[in-house]
Amino acid sequence: MSSSQPFLPSSPISLSTGSGRRRKSRFTYKHLSQLSFCSTSCPLRVIAHIDLDAFYAQCEMVRLGVPEDQPLAVQQWQGLIAINYPAREFGMNRFITITEAKKLCPNLIMQHVATWKEGDEKWAYHEDAFEHIATHKVSLDPYRLESRRIFACIKDVLPAPPIQRVEKASVDEVFLDLSAQVHSIMLERYPEISGPAPYDDPTENLPRPPTTALEWNTDALVDLDDTETEDDDPDWDDIAMLIGSEIVRSVRAAICERLKYTCSAGVAHNKMIAKLGSGHKKPNQQTIVRNRAVQQFLGGFKFTKIRNLGGKLGDQIVSTFGTDQVTELLQVPIEQLKSKLGDDTGSWVYQIIRGEEYSEVNSRTQIKSMLSAKSFRPSINTFEQAVRWLRIFVADIFSRLVEEGVLENKRRPKTINLHHRQGGQMRSRQAAIPTGTAIDERLLFDLAKNVLGQIVVDGRAWPCANLSLSVGGFEEGLTGNRGIGGFLLRGDEAKALRPASREIENQAMATSPQIEDGRPEKRRKLDNEGIQKFFPKREISRDEQDEEFGADQTAQNAEIRHLTRNEDIVLHDIHETNIQIESCTGEGTSTNSRETSPQPNLQPTSSLSHSPASNEEPPRLRQSSSENYFCGKCAISVPTSSRSEHEDWHFAKDLQAQDRTTSTSHSTPIPAHGPAPPPK
Repeated sequence: MSSSQPFLPSSPISLSTGSGRRRKSRFTYKHLSQLSFCSTSCPLRVIAHIDLDAFYAQCEMVRLGVPEDQPLAVQQWQGLIAINYPAREFGMNRFITITEAKKLCPNLIMQHVATWKEGDEKWAYHEDAFEHIATHKVSLDPYRLESRRIFACIKDVLPAPPIQRVEKASVDEVFLDLSAQVHSIMLERYPEISGPAPYDDPTENLPRPPTTALEWNTDALVDLDDTETEDDDPDWDDIAMLIGSEIVRSVRAAICERLKYTCSAGVAHNKMIAKLGSGHKKPNQQTIVRNRAVQQFLGGFKFTKIRNLGGKLGDQIVSTFGTDQVTELLQVPIEQLKSKLGDDTGSWVYQIIRGEEYSEVNSRTQIKSMLSAKSFRPSINTFEQAVRWLRIFVADIFSRLVEEGVLENKRRPKTINLHHRQGGQMRSRQAAIPTGTAIDERLLFDLAKNVLGQIVVDGRAWPCANLSLSVGGFEEGLTGNRGIGGFLLRGDEAKALRPASREIENQAMATSPQIEDGRPEKRRKLDNEGIQKFFPKREISRDEQDEEFGADQTAQNAEIRHLTRNEDIVLHDIHETNIQIESCTGEGTSTNSRETSPQPNLQPTSSLSHSPASNEEPPRLRQSSSENYFCGKCAISVPTSSRSEHEDWHFAKDLQAQDRTTSTSHSTPIPAHGPAPPPK
């Protein structure tokens, strides 16, 4: 049977505009799905890089409240570390001297960075700090604090995680992965792509965007490559880039409005191009690099400006191929790059100069170490001087640890290191930071002081030209652990529970069957309430049960428990009469000794005259598997994963027994049945 409808292929078609049918997009429903979970391989991916303009100088301008057009430079000792853009118009840079800067711009504000003063416990701004390099140390804490405020503002503007992905690259720059947020906005604006793929086939191409022209409304839109023209209709990667630029513009506006800081930004397909874009037009501008404009954009750069190509590798490439231009290196075949640089490096260089980079925006960049150091001019000569500087180092490091989350026990360092230079000799000492102790300034200072003492004891410590203190070996902190206190009751709760427990014991003693000497008979506890329910029971056969819980063994255990709870009998007397409680309780005895050695006879003193002797062989225990832990106190096996809680149970029962012993008078009879056996 023939069909009246012509067959339409599902692949993209390129028909003339007069046919009435529009071409399909070169992107598929699979690409759209990848955009929603920030896949690094998604061709629709949108990454932004935000860079604060002359950050240190801006911090001082905001702090001092100077006008935006006022030239200002940040001074550190006799050099400049930051110059704002109004001052740069006078031809200044960071490599000129203070005198030269004042000649170029007479109304220049010179603000020295904050410093730690020897003997102080807090950094501050000192007007004459540049004259006291011997007794002051530079502090960058004011800039770290402002960076933290800006970072919080950015996260506040963006949607909450997991849609939000923000990576703090340094004190004054961040990366944003806007892919998930762009995806949600695209579905709202263009409902025609929100439905399922035709035929449930994710490889089906998306329809073309209904828009034929886009209003970019940006400061810098990079021109398209030579093979592309603006007459071509935009595709979904252009739509995604446009939405991403709108988001970045709102973030920059919020930072300026709330905190009075300006920043520049780059929006592109990956982190490498976005970072180059943020520095393309400064200050306070935004650059968009579309996928169709990557080669045009990179063609104007030296490849040594690309991240990881500006050091030794960049020098090697320049010397090998005789150029530092991206356009010229593009002509080199990949085989030649591999032969000269190695397979891995050659392949990476081949991709990176073509704008292919797939690194992930990491919301949590892990810090490996923190250091605070000081070079002394002139050198210091006493232990007391060094200790005063150690206090400053500790305060400097601890303020950064707080930012890293050490107070919340999110991450903490494992070691503290001190480096000491005397003449041409450098010596180092290290100490472990206790894991069970909260980290504070006092703890770090004591450790640092002890390590310094070790260096001094070794001799030849003075004069000292340089000291540096660092912490490292960061690891994730443990949270949510349950301490022994979780098993115990305190204060009013314990008092309220004590009369009830005594009443239950009295009732149990009154109803217990009596043996010949009038003491209650030992009974096994059968209920599964309380702490027992946390431990699995060990399945045993009937023969094993009879052997482990025989009448003689039960009576002997009851006798020993009664004796150990009687406060008139002391441990010394028990040892004098060669009573080995371990043979009954299992404490301190290995499994092998239980199987091969007969149980010793008990020869008690007059207080033990009624205790029956036993020469029976101890019960044979099963061999524990590698996944079980054998408890010597109660002669049972428990899973290794439950070992900690099982030992806490024993500790809690010991504390409970001590509490009862001290609260009960000598005249009050003590129940002989004792605590219930631990759970199996």
